Amino acid sequence: MGKHPRNSQLSVLYEDDAVVAIDKPAGLPAVPIPGSRTASAWSLLAAALRSQRQGCFVVHRIDRFTSGILLFAKTAADRDRLVRQFMAHTPERQYLAVVRGHPAPKQATLVHYFRRVGMAQKLRTEADPAAARAELRYTVERPLRNAALVRVTLVTGLQNQIRAQFAAVGHPVVGDRKYHEAEASEKLISRVALHATHLQFVHPRTGKSIAVDCDPPHDFQSLVQRLSPKR
Repeated sequence: MGKHPRNSQLSVLYEDDAVVAIDKPAGLPAVPIPGSRTASAWSLLAAALRSQRQGCFVVHRIDRFTSGILLFAKTAADRDRLVRQFMAHTPERQYLAVVRGHPAPKQATLVHYFRRVGMAQKLRTEADPAAARAELRYTVERPLRNAALVRVTLVTGLQNQIRAQFAAVGHPVVGDRKYHEAEASEKLISRVALHATHLQFVHPRTGKSIAVDCDPPHDFQSLVQRLSPKR
């Protein structure tokens, strides 16, 4: 795999005639920002694929300041088949996150209801007809100093879902000033400590299960190391 031809910013994790999965760096938007000339994962990949006479179609998104796996399709038909999977929440999507405190129990399912207001998810109740249901499962992988490394499996897929849900239970994601203002003072990482580490989906043409994995980048690993208890 490795870097995509003509593009040193995008590391390709998996590619064939129908799909391409990349390791999106934190800070790079998944798709173009309206009214902005800022590069995006889509624009960079589309330019690289265009030189090979291939298309590039958005399947799903991850937050701008989240790193990790992002999947694109090369044709509209492949995109449509994959989007239907994501709308049905059938792909397995796992993230690694560093959260404040020590979530208890160490393994659980979180369910909340949110309504998107502007660019943020606001906590609501099930009785709110405009609220969307958010569900995830988590496992604490490693306790840290006043924090924990958790592996999260998304059951639903709302924007900012992991960040909003952990903030709602008092364990905000480290560096996430959007859902917990005090995180603006975090010095050990300059972004949200969230990484898309595993994606498993059904190939749109072959019907076979494809699994893609991606290790966290240096800033995430450094945060975990520096928060690890001294021995």
